[in-house]
Amino acid sequence: MARVAVVTGGTAGIGLATAHRLAAGGWSVAIIARDPGRLAAAERALAAYGQPVLAISADVADPQAVDAAAERVERELGPIRAWVNNAMSTIVNPADQITPDEYRRVTETTYLSQVYGTLAALRFMKRRNRGAIIQVSSGLAIRAAPLQAPYCAAKFAVSGFTDALRCELLHDRVDVSLSVVYLPAVNTPQFNWARNRTGHRQYAPDPVFDPRLCAEAILYAVEHPRREVWVGRSSMMMAAAQALAPALADRKAASMWSAQLSDETIPEMDGNLYEAVPGPVGIDGRFFGRTKASRGEFVTSRTRDLVVGGLAGLALIGLAGTVHAARSARRLPGRT
Repeated sequence: MARVAVVTGGTAGIGLATAHRLAAGGWSVAIIARDPGRLAAAERALAAYGQPVLAISADVADPQAVDAAAERVERELGPIRAWVNNAMSTIVNPADQITPDEYRRVTETTYLSQVYGTLAALRFMKRRNRGAIIQVSSGLAIRAAPLQAPYCAAKFAVSGFTDALRCELLHDRVDVSLSVVYLPAVNTPQFNWARNRTGHRQYAPDPVFDPRLCAEAILYAVEHPRREVWVGRSSMMMAAAQALAPALADRKAASMWSAQLSDETIPEMDGNLYEAVPGPVGIDGRFFGRTKASRGEFVTSRTRDLVVGGLAGLALIGLAGTVHAARSARRLPGRT
C-alpha cells in the first residue's frame, strides 16, 4: 500500500513544492486548499508522477472541514502516514493599524489551522501508533519582526502547542512524531497576495531561498523525524541571535522595517486573507534573480544537540584540566 501524505495549502509555493516532492518520492498525496481552479491544476500535475492524488477544497480555518477532509483521505487514499500543516496567511501593516478581525483571521488560518490539522491527523495516527506531523513554521516564530505582528504571534503559538502536545504523546507512549520546520525568506507567491496596507509592495529581504529547499527539509522531517529543522542560514542566525543577544536582535529587527518594503508604491491590497486570490500562481514568486539554488541548506535539532554536546564535553575537559593543575600547584613544595 502506498504511503499517504496530506499537505494543506498545497496548491502554491512551499505547499505545492512539497506535494511535488512527495509524489516524486512515491507517496500518494492529498492537497487541501480553497481555490478550485488551482486545486484541479495541481491535481493534474501531481498525477503525472503515477501515484494517486486527491484534491480537496476546504478552508483550513474550519475545523469541521478539516475533519471531513481527513475522513475523505482515509477513505479514498488509505491510512494517513504524514500530515504537513503548511497553510497560512498574513497582513503587512504596523501592529496598531491592524484590525481585531484581521488579527483573528490570521490566527485562525496560521495557528488554529495547524491545531485543527494536527488533531484531525492524530485521530487516525494514534490508533495505529505511527505517523509524522510537520508544522511548517518560520524564523519569525523565533525572532519576531515588524509589520507582521499577527503572523509572528500565530507562529509562536504553533511552537507552544506543538511542545505541549509532544510531552503528552511521550507520556502516553504514542509513536507519532511532531516536527517544526523553521523557514527563512522564500521565493513564493505569498509576497504577491498578502493583505497589504502600507502603500508599498512587500519585498523579501536577502537571502531568499527556493521553495524546493523547504520541500526537501519537510520530506526529511517526514522520513527521518526530528524535533526541529532550521532551513537556510538566516533562520539559524535568527535562532542564535535571539538566544544569545535578544536586545541586539530587537534593534536588528527594527532596522529591517524598510527592508520588507520595496520602493514601488501600490494601492491597498485585500490579498487572500478571507478569500483565495483566483488564477494560476505555481511554486515560485517574483524573486528569481536573488533566489539561492541550494537544495540541502538545512540543519536539524539532532545536529544542534551533537554540536552543543561536543562543546559541553570540551568545556568539561578544559575545566577538569584547570582543576587538576590548581590542585597540583597547591601540592608543590615551598608553597604556603
